[in-house]
Amino acid sequence: MAAGGDTGKAVIMDNAPYTDAEAPDPGLAPRQLCRPAQDRMLAGVASGFARYLGVDVLLVRIALVVLCFAGGIGVPLYLASWLLVPEEGTDGRTGTSIAADFTQSVHDWRS
Repeated sequence: MAAGGDTGKAVIMDNAPYTDAEAPDPGLAPRQLCRPAQDRMLAGVASGFARYLGVDVLLVRIALVVLCFAGGIGVPLYLASWLLVPEEGTDGRTGTSIAADFTQSVHDWRS
């Protein structure tokens, strides 16, 4: 056994190896990108990205406006995020984004 109680064993969490000393707290949930129900102006895309990245929402909104004027990619990026990013309080793995709900309803209709 190594000094200080460190066994040096590798712990596999989230597909990344860690030693016992640097393993993340299992009580902490991984961050998930979602559109919040509160603190939104239109669809909550900027607020969701700001929470996910840990930055002020104003910076994300400014970046989106700049992208709208610099090449026009801001509007399609915002619309795609609105369709693909699930709302807060839903499980992203079950497909609760607008696009996933639409594809599920089309699949149910065709069945």
